[in-house]
Amino acid sequence: MGKIIAIANQKGGVGKTTTAINLAATLAILENKVLLVDSDPQANATSGIGVKSNQIGKTTYECLVDGENPQNCILATETPNLFLLPSSIDLVGAEIELVNLPNRELRMKEALLKVRDDYDYIFIDCLPSLGLITLNALAAADSVLVPVQCEFFSLEGFGKLKDTINLVQQSINPDLKIEGVILSMYDQRLRMANMVIEEVRHIISDKIFDTIIHRNSKIGEAPSLGQPVIIYDASSKGAINFLNLANEFISMNEEAVKR
Repeated sequence: MGKIIAIANQKGGVGKTTTAINLAATLAILENKVLLVDSDPQANATSGIGVKSNQIGKTTYECLVDGENPQNCILATETPNLFLLPSSIDLVGAEIELVNLPNRELRMKEALLKVRDDYDYIFIDCLPSLGLITLNALAAADSVLVPVQCEFFSLEGFGKLKDTINLVQQSINPDLKIEGVILSMYDQRLRMANMVIEEVRHIISDKIFDTIIHRNSKIGEAPSLGQPVIIYDASSKGAINFLNLANEFISMNEEAVKR
C-alpha cells in the first residue's frame, strides 16, 4: 500500500511545489513508482513537470467534486515511473462546491484510496492556505512534509501549520504525522538563514531532514522547460541536493517499516 504525503506550509513561496516536483521525480528516477497530485488551481506542479494544458482531460477537480476515479485522470510524465493527477483553474470553484457535498473533508481520501495500492508514494502539492482543499489533502495523508524557507517569516508559517495539524489530528485524521521539515532556499552567505536553521532545529530537532536544499539557478530554470532538476541538469547542486533528500527519505521510511 502506497504512502500518501501532503507537502504543505500555510506560508506561500517556501518551495512547496519545487519540493513536490523534484522529490517526486528523484524518487521515481530511483525506481519508485510515484504519483504527484496537484491540488493547487495555479497548476504549477502540472506545468512544472512538463504536462501542457492541451494534454489534460479530467483533473483533481473532477475527483473532488464529481467523485471521478483518479485512474481516469492520471497522466504519465516524461520522467520514468512518475505519474501526475493534474490540476487546472477549475479547481478554484471546488472550495465553494465542496461545502454542500457529503463527507466534504474526505473527498480526496476517498479518491486516492482507489489508486494508492498502485504506487509506492503519493505526494500532494497543497495550497498555501487552510481551505477545504488543503483539509482534504491533510485528511487523505499519512504524513505531512513541511518545506521551510531559510527566512524569518517562514518560522511563523511553520508554527501556524503545526496548530493546523493538531486540529486535523483531533477532528478528521488522528493518524496524521509530521514526516519531516525540509530547509529550503538556503544561502550560506546570509546570517539570517543560519539563524533560522538553528531556530527550527531547536523547535523540532527530531523531525528535520539532514539534507538542506540550497538556492540554485538550475532549480529555478528547470520548471520553465517542464522538467525536474534531476532531468534538466543531473550534475547541478540542486539535483544533488534532491538526490540526497530522496535517499534520506527512503532510508527514513525503510526504518519506519522495520519498526
